[in-house]
Amino acid sequence: MLQQPAFGKRLRQLRQHRGISQVDLTGPGMSAAYLSRLESGNRRPTDRAVAYLAERLGVPRETFEDDRPEDSLTDLVATVAATPERDLDSDTGRLLTQGLDAAGEADPLTRWHALTQLARVYEVVGDFRKEHEALVRLNALSEELGRAALQVRARLRLARCARDLGDAKAARDAVTEVLALRDERQLRLSAAELVRSKLLLVSVQAELGDLAAAARLADEVCQSLRGTTGVLAAEAFWSAGTVAARQGNHAAATERLLEAMAAVDSHDDLKLWIRLRLVGASLSLEASPPRVEDAESFLAEAEPALKLIGTPRHQQELLYVQAKLAFHQGATDRAGELLTAGEDGRQLLSYRDQIRYDVLRGLLALRAGEQGALGRLREIAARVQAGNMPDLAAEVWRTVAENTI
Repeated sequence: MLQQPAFGKRLRQLRQHRGISQVDLTGPGMSAAYLSRLESGNRRPTDRAVAYLAERLGVPRETFEDDRPEDSLTDLVATVAATPERDLDSDTGRLLTQGLDAAGEADPLTRWHALTQLARVYEVVGDFRKEHEALVRLNALSEELGRAALQVRARLRLARCARDLGDAKAARDAVTEVLALRDERQLRLSAAELVRSKLLLVSVQAELGDLAAAARLADEVCQSLRGTTGVLAAEAFWSAGTVAARQGNHAAATERLLEAMAAVDSHDDLKLWIRLRLVGASLSLEASPPRVEDAESFLAEAEPALKLIGTPRHQQELLYVQAKLAFHQGATDRAGELLTAGEDGRQLLSYRDQIRYDVLRGLLALRAGEQGALGRLREIAARVQAGNMPDLAAEVWRTVAENTI
């Protein structure tokens, strides 16, 4: 005998997936009231009822059995979605991958949600390659479903991941497609989705060296949010500050970043609150001359919060900024120790920060008089330039020049 409430849950999934109403399933011996009680789990199904429903739905009786892989995947997705980021790890990703493989016949929307969570897990643990693989599958499934809203979400995430992997051109193409899809389908993006799409475009325009266009779009978004507070406003001012810093306008960058910090409280989004202070410390050290005391202050604010909710990626970002601070304080031994401590987790950083990490390691070697250190720094700059990231390449060449005069 099939058990409730699992039977009712499965019956409802099958019916809704086929776009069938309860009325459509009624017939001899199957009233609407009885069907409703079956779906709600309030009546145990008889063999006759199961045979009738299987025939009407066009599925074998075994489809209603408990412990089906599709049901296990649904439960797993719900569990992972409710799991805090600090508790996600590579084992979570492995379980989701196994669940997806086992539930090959799961309905497309269940698979879509599973792939969304799989990408989230790999984003949190900093495995950008596996995150990208999951997002490529998610994007393909969104295309298969033909639902514009799902396509938009998948492409935005794919664009963000491509940027973190250092493929700024692919990221720009993906976010441009999102905005074009919005216009072609007359799709109504939420205000948050539209703002984040534009901010992602700002980021990749800057990576590709089009700082003027990035600055114009960043200012446009900031003006649209002027007078507001919250996560979106903070993200917009942060983006504008980053662009200003890359243009060499550190006064404007600081002003924008302080606006971002003022826009969001730690109770609104503690993760963003932490990241803004890590960014503040990093930008302070990029100023000319470096504002070491400001960087120290920002890190002092961030570190206690990182102990509460910090993910491995957050900890890696902290180690890098601490090493950068130690370098500017003249504590080269301390900087080297911090970089060594973070060596195993280097891949958790975005491509840009991985390059900066390698450059800092090269500068320490140069200061120590290591043979070949300058050549290795030049190789890094040439590699980045060949990778079509002119803004980052210019930063590396500039750093090399400033430290070899």
